[in-house]
Amino acid sequence: MSEEVTFYTNPHSRGRIVRWMLEEAGAPYQAKIVEYGEMMKGSEYLAINPMGKVPAIEHRGAVVTECAAICAYLADAFPEAQLAPPPGERQSYYRWLFFAAGPMEAAMTDKALGVEIPEERKPTVGYGEFGLVLDVLEEQLSRSEYLAGERISAADVYLGAQLAFGLQFNSIEKRDAFAAYVKRLTGREAWQRANELDGPMG
Repeated sequence: MSEEVTFYTNPHSRGRIVRWMLEEAGAPYQAKIVEYGEMMKGSEYLAINPMGKVPAIEHRGAVVTECAAICAYLADAFPEAQLAPPPGERQSYYRWLFFAAGPMEAAMTDKALGVEIPEERKPTVGYGEFGLVLDVLEEQLSRSEYLAGERISAADVYLGAQLAFGLQFNSIEKRDAFAAYVKRLTGREAWQRANELDGPMG
């Protein structure tokens, strides 16, 4: 069975994260650009992802959607890149990967949409409040260069891409720990290759 990954994406989407992950993993892949509108919502693409969204991948006869899931899958599918810790040492890896996919993603989305959580409702919201998410992340990044140990992992790719986007477009407060972390990540050859292929963000 071919090891080539079929990668469905649009440069103006979270597909940029998966492109970076593919480059980090050294995975052979073919990118298929899915245009917004009729193409993304058409029957051909809906057969791949019924949500009508990118990114998605096909690999070894199966489809994987959801950006964080794709990153985690690729780390396991291409273990020679060492983008996930050994199975018995994944506590921090899982914690921060799902922190990014859960509280951080929700907090950033609500902020971008101007959603204000009433004080009495904050206990019912998974992230509590936006500032708390940033404080927790800052504390972690002040203690270690990467989220799950001494080397980059899929958790850094997923969370780091969100943080880089937020800093670039001023949707996240610029803090020293965030700036240093993003500088480490964006200096990587895989990041630079991916961004050259996708072009400017925004």
